[in-house]
Amino acid sequence: MSKLLGYLNLLDTDSAARAAHAADPKAAMTQFGLSDAEHEAVMSGDKAAIGKLAGVDLKDGLTSQGTCIEETK
Repeated sequence: MSKLLGYLNLLDTDSAARAAHAADPKAAMTQFGLSDAEHEAVMSGDKAAIGKLAGVDLKDGLTSQGTCIEETK
């Protein structure tokens, strides 16, 4: 599993991680160990870039699912 995918899964399952991300996304992502490119993709909300960096094939219908990233923008 990619580091980014692990972070997104954590946000999906851990309310404290979601709160930390909502309060200071850059600090939360840095603490988790995400790269600058991963930071940029998450902050932009670009689902294609996020999927590519996370190793997720968006053709599998994942683009229709909401993410907590959208909720924190």
